[in-house]
Amino acid sequence: MKKKVLVVDDSRMMELQICKLLEGSAFEMAAYCENGEDAIARYEEIQPDIVTMDIIMPGIDGLETAKIILEEHPDARIVIISSLAYDDTINEAHDIGAKTFLYKPLTKENLIQALTEAMA
Repeated sequence: MKKKVLVVDDSRMMELQICKLLEGSAFEMAAYCENGEDAIARYEEIQPDIVTMDIIMPGIDGLETAKIILEEHPDARIVIISSLAYDDTINEAHDIGAKTFLYKPLTKENLIQALTEAMA
């Protein structure tokens, strides 16, 4: 059975890219949310195995969204995906409890590797 991925990103292009990159892997996109509020509201309903989370989004940003999800679901596995590559951002993501941090643009190899490591 494939692992369910909740993709949280305000870019439809990123949704399509991640969906395509997951093809033929042990992961499948279970749902897509365009913002943090939707992700928080739908997490329980979807019960994903893993979440990919953009940082810059309208409303609640990805780091705050990850923090809220992890407070409510401490076993959640979150992979932050962003073009922001500042050390303090990466450190904050890890401090919140994110499993790993991926830089955009993504490749199939680095996405699958990050998801696999986060599941371990």
